[in-house]
Amino acid sequence: MKKTFKRLILMIQFFTTIPIPVQIECDNEDFGKGLVFAPIVGLMIGGILLGTYKLFILFLPIQVAIVFNMLIYFIITGGLHLDGLADTFDGIFSGRPKKRILEIMSDSRIGTYGVLVLIGVIISDLVLLGNINANVLPIAFLLTPVAGRIGSLISAGVSSYAREDGLGKSFIGFCHIKELIIGIFISFIIFYIFLGLYGVIIVFIVNMTALLLTYILTRKIGGATGDILGAICELNQLVFLLIVLLMI
Repeated sequence: MKKTFKRLILMIQFFTTIPIPVQIECDNEDFGKGLVFAPIVGLMIGGILLGTYKLFILFLPIQVAIVFNMLIYFIITGGLHLDGLADTFDGIFSGRPKKRILEIMSDSRIGTYGVLVLIGVIISDLVLLGNINANVLPIAFLLTPVAGRIGSLISAGVSSYAREDGLGKSFIGFCHIKELIIGIFISFIIFYIFLGLYGVIIVFIVNMTALLLTYILTRKIGGATGDILGAICELNQLVFLLIVLLMI
């Protein structure tokens, strides 16, 4: 139980800017096996977004409240997954060999494809949120981060690591079938609680899109990286918002 709680706290500290002033002794295995809690971390982020949205909507027009809530999301996550999204697209769409793609992805500078995908995803998120039924928006804010982090969990669980070293190796190398099954089970429970049978259908679709995105983004380099896990998180959130718009 102590190890389980430690890994949960570790995931919150790593994937969010939520201040938890606790020093944790951990190793690479803790990062990988801690990914089982990715849906729970997503639910925590979603809970904060739900609360801030309800606050903003008290004194702001709905469109403005959506924009401000997106800014809150960027602050809570520190832009971690957006950074991975930009790096992934800079590398994958460079048209270079595997070694050069990995070098581009590890470069801290952002390129044209990175800028374009960031603009495209952020605008798409805002447009989709702006067109979702106002009564459904609270649930959308609550569950979108869960859908995204399911994507990261699945991608890590089904992939090999594309580099020789790096922080992503800790997640991908130690996230195995056990973590994958438990994490997916947790996500089904979360979605069922808030959306009933619709939630079961939606989370199944989100799981499938995560597998598809993993295949598309990893086939050129023969595996995943930490950046790719972040990219799939953001893209899976976009897919979830589209599903909510069409189904609910």
